[in-house]
Amino acid sequence: MSIGIIGSGALGSNLARALAKAGIAATISNSRGPASLAAFIKEVGPSIKAGTVEEAASADIVVVAVRWTDAERVLKALPAWNGRIVIDGTNPVEFIDPNSPDASDPTNPLAAWGIKAVDLGDKYSSEIIRDFVPGARVVKAFNHLDVNVLNEPEVSGGQRVLFYSGDDAAAKAEVRALIEATGFFAVDLGTLDVGGRLATLPFGALSAISFIKI
Repeated sequence: MSIGIIGSGALGSNLARALAKAGIAATISNSRGPASLAAFIKEVGPSIKAGTVEEAASADIVVVAVRWTDAERVLKALPAWNGRIVIDGTNPVEFIDPNSPDASDPTNPLAAWGIKAVDLGDKYSSEIIRDFVPGARVVKAFNHLDVNVLNEPEVSGGQRVLFYSGDDAAAKAEVRALIEATGFFAVDLGTLDVGGRLATLPFGALSAISFIKI
């Protein structure tokens, strides 16, 4: 199974580090092109290569690690998915300009972290991402923990828990195998309609909760 990562920010880069640490090959991409990733590729080693967004999106398993505000534009510009697996690592938050009034908004409990929630009405993030990737098998994963611990699966004598959810059993099995290969303990939250809501930052009941399997 080939792996592609769309997005080289905090999520994409730390996931690539986790894959490299486990010796798993992947192609990482961003909007600026492969040349912009030269220093990062030198850091993580030969199992990770830089590619275009289109090259990353052609993999068997594609991780969406872009900012929420960019997701529709990036994903809708790509070719047909034809049953490939898309891991939705996004969360519906918007980054705040530190010099704007939003940065000190007393009604925003997330202002201290430099973000604010995007109002999705009665929908949840993977429900919307699924519409951006018609024909893909969507699995929600790698989104509910601090991205800085994605290359630290072992802690306190146990394994960090990573949640995943989706509607296709075979796709979920592949993602579970990937989670376990990177050293995490995988926990299935069920369908997207159930797990997608539970684990989505910032207000999902299981978001930002770090469980350890001892």
